[in-house]
Amino acid sequence: YTAELSQIPTHAVVSSRCDNLLNMMGSSVMEDKDEAYTEHLYCCGAVTEVLKFGTRNLHSGNQPKVLFLIIPGNPGVVGFYKTFMQTLHQTLGRRYPVWAVSHAGHCVPPDTMDMIEDPTVMAAGDVFGLNGQIEHKLAFLTEHVPRDSRLVLVGHSIGCYLILEMMKRDPELQVVKSVMLFPTIERMAATPQGRVMTPVLCRLRYVAYLPIFLLSLLPDVLKAFMVKLVFGGLRSLDHSTVPPTVSLINVDTAANAMYMGSQEMLEVLERDNFTINQNLDKLVFYYGASDHWCPVQYYQEIKRKFPEGDIRLCSRGIRHAFVLDAGKEVAGMIFEWIREDLQTWS
Repeated sequence: YTAELSQIPTHAVVSSRCDNLLNMMGSSVMEDKDEAYTEHLYCCGAVTEVLKFGTRNLHSGNQPKVLFLIIPGNPGVVGFYKTFMQTLHQTLGRRYPVWAVSHAGHCVPPDTMDMIEDPTVMAAGDVFGLNGQIEHKLAFLTEHVPRDSRLVLVGHSIGCYLILEMMKRDPELQVVKSVMLFPTIERMAATPQGRVMTPVLCRLRYVAYLPIFLLSLLPDVLKAFMVKLVFGGLRSLDHSTVPPTVSLINVDTAANAMYMGSQEMLEVLERDNFTINQNLDKLVFYYGASDHWCPVQYYQEIKRKFPEGDIRLCSRGIRHAFVLDAGKEVAGMIFEWIREDLQTWS
């Protein structure tokens, strides 16, 4: 199925798996260890991958009242954030669960699942589009996170735009902090990278489907080798990002990611100053010093508009796609930013 399929409104948890085979023991003690747990489910009718460190079910027993939730960039593959999340979970003393929820349709379904739950059912919504992805995240919170949970939302790239929209559409969410990493929250098509990618995503993306399909026929070992060659220039590549990159060599997931990207170019226009102002004390912005998706000019303008805000400019040379080689570093930075707030959230 391609991204142009309409939203399916039904919701059902269908399958899950644990990266650690000892999960079969069902011991609650296992949740205290720093093991990654991956779950596939249907949300808004689309396959969704959830990566979890720490508590796996917030509705059972005496669970933590604070959840760190990662809203990814595009492509919204949670595997890219594994090292970042694991480091954050460890740095927090394993006291708080750290979850990431993929974008709808940005993961390869397990053999027992399809990309959408019921292809015979069509709805007016567009779950793979930008607006649909926002509603998808709100639906995930409604279904899997208790309403009284305090939320620390961590957005990356377009994930920051999604977070602002989530806070705007559901102001009753118990958001205590939102960390915006390399935020693409305005004028995306006008950025240096946007000027290149807008025609590709909006008019030429269909041309990419055939080569992606042909590459998808290759064995995973060969695809992984090719990915490592592409990333060969990165001295400190986080090798845990290779499998999620390989997963994108798939027509369905790539089409969904490109479709969402095309809408980003057309719909992410003016910065939402009203929502930012309403939540300024909860927001931390972190801009890159050489980021072609959100240039320094955007940092300077938002800094002038909100001089009292916690708005930072990177001085460490971290790239927009920080998960490739700086996940541990960024996790440590976030801990320092929120260290003083942690006790007030407990």
